[in-house]
Amino acid sequence: MEIQIRKAGNATILDLNGAIRLGETEQKFRNQVDQLIESGSTHLAVNLAGVPELDSSGIGALVRAFGSVKRAGGKCTFYAPTQRVRMLLKMVRLDSVLDIVDDEATALSRV
Repeated sequence: MEIQIRKAGNATILDLNGAIRLGETEQKFRNQVDQLIESGSTHLAVNLAGVPELDSSGIGALVRAFGSVKRAGGKCTFYAPTQRVRMLLKMVRLDSVLDIVDDEATALSRV
């Protein structure tokens, strides 16, 4: 998985490319979020358009990121999930817990 980071105002955007699964990819995402929080970036918009699938560890990584940012006093919004990822998050009822929107503009207005 690749993670591209860019800034938009006070928000940090993470463009994810690749599946988030148990092991290296899930750890890489968690480490990146932790580093951003430690450096003071607590307004994150996470682009899920390039994530074709998640396993239970990937779902856990999204939940942990959301919680970590919230505990740090910030906001975390996920946007543009693929249909498969959106259905998976809906199946496990996280669509009502995580902040998930359709596009970048909406995500940036929320962080």
